[in-house]
Amino acid sequence: MSRVVTLDPATLSDRQREVYEAIASGPRGGVRGPLAVWLERPELADHAQALGRYCRYDSSLPPRLSELAILVTARHWSAEYEWQAHKPHALKAGLSLAIVEAIRDGAEPPFEAEDEAATYAFATALLATKRVPEPVWTRAVAALGREGVVDLTGVLGYYGLISMTITAFEVPAPDPAAPEM
Repeated sequence: MSRVVTLDPATLSDRQREVYEAIASGPRGGVRGPLAVWLERPELADHAQALGRYCRYDSSLPPRLSELAILVTARHWSAEYEWQAHKPHALKAGLSLAIVEAIRDGAEPPFEAEDEAATYAFATALLATKRVPEPVWTRAVAALGREGVVDLTGVLGYYGLISMTITAFEVPAPDPAAPEM
């Protein structure tokens, strides 16, 4: 059962309406999922969506690597909403179905590209152990550059916040009849 309160746009405060309209008119095209939860606190929604816009659309990482990091985070948190929302983006960005399915199943993905393997190693190490061992760090910097590693860490943190919100508020998946995890 979802803990999300459905906010009626007609009853939003001025600040909620301002943030709602900014989110809805941006690249997301609507206020759904965790953004709807955050809208109860419009300052949180405003700041979080700005960080999310950077992490998703403006970071130095190519979409293929951002989406890989997002799926690893969604899988880590068992955040079905985020998984269903980003799986199509990951496939469109160029991740293979075999990689996506391996992440979903908790198996080692069959990477061919070093930047994907380094991204996965960094993300899984940080999420699983709260640390990045030196060899994993060195590999990630070699594949992504220091700026890329900074952006990767930001993506993991932001989508951790997204996934925690989804989990805490039991945000229903876009297609609750077809769970993948």
